[in-house]
This record gives sequence, C-alpha cells and structure tokens, in this order.
Amino acid sequence: MLMGHFNDWIVIILMMIGLYIVIAHGNLIKKLVGLTIFQTSVFIFYISMAKVTGGTAPILADDITKYSNPLPHVLILTAIVVGIATTALGLSLVVRIKEAYGTIEEEEIQDQDNQTHAVKSKGEQT
Repeated sequence: MLMGHFNDWIVIILMMIGLYIVIAHGNLIKKLVGLTIFQTSVFIFYISMAKVTGGTAPILADDITKYSNPLPHVLILTAIVVGIATTALGLSLVVRIKEAYGTIEEEEIQDQDNQTHAVKSKGEQT
C-alpha cells in the first residue's frame, strides 16, 4: 500500500520542504529555491496523476483500447517554461534589491526601510 502511493509521498515531502524553506529562511535566494522546489512538486503531482498505465498515444487504431491524454503533460511543459521565466525574474529582482540595499536578508531590508520611513516622517513633522 505504501509503495502504491510512492509518488504521492514524494510530492508531499517536496511540498513541505519547499514550504519550510520559504517560511523559515530570510534569505531571498533561499526563498526562491523553496518556491522552485514547491513548484516542482506540483509538476510531479500533475504528471503522476495524468499517467495511464498501459495507455498509448491518442492515435486511432483497431487494436488499441486504452488511450493516454497528452493535455496534462503539455500543460506542465508550459508551466515549466513559465516557472523558469518567473524564477529568472525573481533572481533579477534579488540582484536589484542587493544593489539598492546591500543585502538580500529580509530582516535587514525591513530594518533599512523602517529607518528610512522614520527619518522621512521626522522631517515632515518639523
């Protein structure tokens, strides 16, 4: 029974690892890696759910009775391309944040923003 749901366990473990990384770490690169791991687990989930044992390509033939739907695999292929593009965008934003703040640690960025807003609000009061 346990081995029958091997893909499900892998998906759950990868999802939890990705979610933990996003929540527990303040480093922006680590957060992007966590999101990528989480995203990969979703891809594995959809592909394993779409797998039809004994199914063939949807080509009409007299001796074939069980077909496999190619649409989920095509959608995942598209999702992989979109995922790579969004990860690249995220990494470019991290580079820009590093240039602006000098760090990629979430707490340090928040502290710098709080100090900047405190100075601006002091200047407006006087």
